[in-house]
Amino acid sequence: MAASSASSASSSSSSASSGSRNGEGDTDGVSWRLIGAASELANKRCRLMYSSLGYNSDVCLFYVKGEFFAMDARCAHSGGPLCEGDIEEADGVLQVICPWHDYDFDLRTGKSGTSLQQQVYEVKLEDGNVYVKHASRLSLLPFPAEKKS
Repeated sequence: MAASSASSASSSSSSASSGSRNGEGDTDGVSWRLIGAASELANKRCRLMYSSLGYNSDVCLFYVKGEFFAMDARCAHSGGPLCEGDIEEADGVLQVICPWHDYDFDLRTGKSGTSLQQQVYEVKLEDGNVYVKHASRLSLLPFPAEKKS
C-alpha cells in the first residue's frame, strides 16, 4: 500500500508507537512500525528494511513519484532482491521489475503479470514520519546475530 506526502493517517494519531506492549515492537502481532523521518527516507528510491524475524521477512520501502510503498524484499519467484530492481510505469501502474528474471510486481497491490503475488504492506505518514504495518520490528540496519549458547 502507499502513502503520499500529502496524506496522513489522522484516524490513529495516538497509536503511532512502533508496536508492542514492551515498547520495543517485538513480534507480538501486526503493528505500525516506525521507520524514520519521511524527509530522510525520500532521498532514496528503495531501502531495505531488515525484519527481526530474519532474511525471508525483510521488506523493501520504495519512494516513487512522491509516495511510499512497502513489499517483501525477496521476489516471490526465486528470491531475487527487489530493492535492486528497476521501477517502471506501465499504463499508469508503478511496478518493480525483479533484476534476476524480470518478473514485474505492482507496487500498490503486489500483483504480477504472471500468477505470482508479492506481499505488500500498508504505509502511513504521520507527523513527518513513515510507518509500515508489519508483524515484526523493522530496521534500516541489520539486527545483531543471536549468540549461540
